[in-house]
Amino acid sequence: MKNRLNRLLYGKNSKPLYFVRNVVRYLTPKRLTQARLAGVLAELERRPDREYILDRVDYYCKLTPGAAGTAGLWPLGRHRYGSEVKSAYFFDTYEYTRWFDDALLWDYLPGDITEVPGDRPCIVKSRPVAGDNAFSVVLNMDKCRHFVFLRDAIPFREKQDKAIFQLDINGKPHRRRFMEMYFGSACCDAGIIAPRPEYPPEWEKPRIGLYDHLGYKFIMAIEGNDVATNLKWIMSTNSVAVMPRPTYETWFMEGRLVPNYHYIEIRSDYSDLEERLHYYATHPEEAEAIVAHAHEYVAQFRDRRRERLVSLLVLAKYFRCTGQRP
Repeated sequence: MKNRLNRLLYGKNSKPLYFVRNVVRYLTPKRLTQARLAGVLAELERRPDREYILDRVDYYCKLTPGAAGTAGLWPLGRHRYGSEVKSAYFFDTYEYTRWFDDALLWDYLPGDITEVPGDRPCIVKSRPVAGDNAFSVVLNMDKCRHFVFLRDAIPFREKQDKAIFQLDINGKPHRRRFMEMYFGSACCDAGIIAPRPEYPPEWEKPRIGLYDHLGYKFIMAIEGNDVATNLKWIMSTNSVAVMPRPTYETWFMEGRLVPNYHYIEIRSDYSDLEERLHYYATHPEEAEAIVAHAHEYVAQFRDRRRERLVSLLVLAKYFRCTGQRP
């Protein structure tokens, strides 16, 4: 039933269902979850994957005790619906902040964040991969849009021997450069979904659903304002993601992806795209190995109970490292 609904929505998550579920969550008294917090966090010590969970917590929250204080932070009690511009970011943080005492102090930055806060630790959806990013503490935000996984019944070898690029390029000069290089090429079916007068009209292609991409062996995952939103669902299919090495990361831990193991890496200027596609089209066993590794990587995010525990532990560590919890 879920898969049929997914196809009806062109592969995307249902926003109405997402908001209904979160409004119900918002109307539930916080004292009910706050009373359960200690018990839920204690589950960590009984889990066989304890070390894996702690590793992910430390990846998302790189703060160390005493490395940051509470200057510039504000109480969780002020985190209320209606006070935020981006409702999805509100709901995705409130899902976990409601478990903690309203007097605890924090800050968060909704939106596509590409720089590390300089003066205080903040909860963010995205951060740069390189450099000291400890003040950017990652939670899974805007996940209705970003965390989409598909079921793909088409084997890799039965797909077309080319890539598809169908993305919005507005305000993204690197994506425009890709179109200038590969529109009309034999190796890539390239088109744009949000035309503007300044772009050649022939670049426009009819908008298609996510499942319509699955007839291609290769799907381009070019970063947008921050990460490539489509990377997650591509890696859940039998097609292979093709992209330069990521420069930003989210809850999906893009910085931990291994080139030519989880995806096909191309140069940042896209100049070797045709060469790389030809190689993997003529070495299908290597491409299928990448598909298998991508599926293994995606699988770690499918355990909802564990994802909740990791998220709560990230916030608990944030409050501990800012000197607010033992």
